[in-house]
This record gives sequence, structure tokens and C-alpha cells, in this order.
Amino acid sequence: MTDVLVAGPDWKGETYPGIRQVFRSGASFALALFRTQLFSPDDLPNVVAIQAGYKVQPLSSYLGLPPPTPAAPLDWPEFHGLTGDLGLDNFLVYLDFILRFAPPGPEEIKIRQELAQIGVGPSKKFDYDDLTSAQKAEVQQGLQDGMNKRQDYVFKTGIKFINGWGLGDLFGDRAFYSGDWMKRAAGAWNGGFGNTAGEALYPVSVNLRPGEPLDGSKHKYTITFGKGQLPPAKAFWSLTMYDYDTKRLVKNPINRYLINSTMLSQLKMNDDGSLTIYIQRDAPGTDSESNSNWLPAPDGPIYMVLRMYWPNPDPPSVLPPGEGTWNPPPFVVAD
Repeated sequence: MTDVLVAGPDWKGETYPGIRQVFRSGASFALALFRTQLFSPDDLPNVVAIQAGYKVQPLSSYLGLPPPTPAAPLDWPEFHGLTGDLGLDNFLVYLDFILRFAPPGPEEIKIRQELAQIGVGPSKKFDYDDLTSAQKAEVQQGLQDGMNKRQDYVFKTGIKFINGWGLGDLFGDRAFYSGDWMKRAAGAWNGGFGNTAGEALYPVSVNLRPGEPLDGSKHKYTITFGKGQLPPAKAFWSLTMYDYDTKRLVKNPINRYLINSTMLSQLKMNDDGSLTIYIQRDAPGTDSESNSNWLPAPDGPIYMVLRMYWPNPDPPSVLPPGEGTWNPPPFVVAD
């Protein structure tokens, strides 16, 4: 069992016996994600046993002390819209609220001063309606320009495009970003809870040709990993199918939503030792052997993610992303 302590930015306590490591959060809010690897359906009891060992508790409980005085309740701002469509004015309200619980690091002093000029910061509660019409127009334009720059950064700088895949290194801690706000915004946009590249990498499928995504209603595709060229990951890899527009899993007749490394014994290898995965709407054949390598596609545009957990640090390696000795193979139109 390993005990770790998650502490906020204002915590000044000591390192207690039994605590192996202290993780310092840059804000008073913290989130932990636990991932447990499942090797097969028969392995589920082992996963349940491991998960039963996970425990989250306040420090007072860990030390057997009385709990501290409860924190005052928070008056959260009203939330407008979906996560990806928050509304520019509502975004500033939320930013103003959250910054109260996140003391600035050295790299944030200048940008915090700039935000304070429009009333965003701890000195007063931001109210979009306090701005004049001209100020509102400037703020709206500035936020829209920022969103456009963020998107340009992702597609022109932050992501490398190889063999129909996009590979990037956009996730990390405060030291990783080192004041690079464009990279930080790109990381938040592409997946706010993403692992560092050394922990996991997520190559995503991109358009086969400009303006033309992979489409299960128009084509059949294959992707072939050469002999000895399966995704080099120490933990596991998986190729997951999604609907291009909704980014959700796709209902299909065999209830298969991915092909991963734990399924290798069930897949049919080619005579030369390579592995071909069939990406198409309809079944390739009429029997289980013919369909063993089938990853069902939607009847429309496709979006796929090749997840690689604990990628090999040494060759063959996908690290650094887009510059490693291994890259995902291309998609081939098979019809």
C-alpha cells in the first residue's frame, strides 16, 4: 500500500510518517483519476480487489485527529451552456471565480495584471454587465481571437501529422508549460486531464485528405502493423472507434468498440507475422474467424484514437511524439 498526500497551495504542514510523497496542487481544488488495467473478463475479480484498496480521506482522518472547521459554502456562478460551448461572457465569470482559489505562480504575474484591467481577479467579483458596450465588444473580440489562435497553434504547431494521425505533447504540469499559455490552452482544449507523454500518448485519426474525414458510409479501410511493429507500450495499447461528430462510441452488431493488446490471442495474424485490422461498417465475412480483426465503423464519418499507455522510452518508441523511431501506420482504402 502506498500513501500519498495531496495538499493545496496554502498548506504548510509537515511530512507525516507513512506518507510516501506529497503532491502540491496549484489550486484549492484537486481531482484524482484512478486507472486499473483489466487483462480479460476473467481478470475482473482482481481489478475489483485492487479498486477496493483505493481510499481517499482527509488528513485529519488519516492521522486520527478531529476534523477541522468545515470550509464556508461556495456560491458557484450559474453555469451556461455545455463545456465546449460555455459562452465567452460566462467564461470570464468562471475564470474570475476560480482564480480566487489558485494563487499565481511567478509566470502568471503579468497575465493576472492584464486580466485585472477588465475586472477579472480576486479584488472584486467580475460582472460582465459592468463593462461598457465598447469594452464588451473588445473583450468578445479578444476572446474569439484567442480561440482562433489556440486552434491555429494546435493544427500548425502543437500537433505533428504523420500517416493520417495527429501526435502531440500537450499535457503536463506548471513546470512543463513554463508560461507557454498557447500550449496550455491547447492542452486544456484537447483534453484537460491528459497524461504526460511519458505516461500515455493518444494519436488521433485525422482527415484522409483535406476536408475529407474517414467515412464508413463511403469506404472500407485497413490498418496493418508490420511484424514486430505493434504499438510499443509497456502497459497496453488500444484502437478505439468513435463517431466523428459526437466523439461517442458506436453501437454495432458485435458490441466491439475497440481492438487492444489484450485481444491479440483472439486476432488472426497474417502469414508474414503482421496484423491487419479491418475498419468498415459491414462485417468482412460470414464467420467468426473472418471477422476476428473487424473494428465496426459507423455509417458516416469516423474518429479513432490509438491509446498507448506507458510508451516505450527506448527504441522502438513513439517518443518524442512525431519524432520517435515508431509511428502509427497509415490507413489504406480497401474498396
